[in-house]
Amino acid sequence: MLSGQLVGRLFSMAGRVCLSRGRAGLATVGPVEAAIRTKLEQALNPEVLELRNESGGHAVPPGSETHFRVAVVSSRFEGLSPLQRHRLVHAALSEELAGPVHALAIQARTPAQWRENPELDTSPPCLGGSKKTRGTP
Repeated sequence: MLSGQLVGRLFSMAGRVCLSRGRAGLATVGPVEAAIRTKLEQALNPEVLELRNESGGHAVPPGSETHFRVAVVSSRFEGLSPLQRHRLVHAALSEELAGPVHALAIQARTPAQWRENPELDTSPPCLGGSKKTRGTP
């Protein structure tokens, strides 16, 4: 069993936390997800980067990389409005957003904000199809 002191040292040495979770836990990372991770790391030097491919919960073919949720914690966000933070994320991912990525939910926080609530939000379930196929106006 690890002592509390050793665990603390391991966490302090880690520096960054980068997780990738699909709907059923840890998943294989595809090329779009890898590109998103790399570009956000390069552009924002995040302390925490949590990226979740939520495509499996939508009406897309299996293995798709179209719907993502990301939590980015960076000191670059200090003093910026939520809109300015989102613009930085969008600028870093402009190629993916113009192509394969259909939806990107963003949580862009400062380190202090993340310490207050270190949780990646969950998305509501997809209803699938369109308004026309669901029979709603």
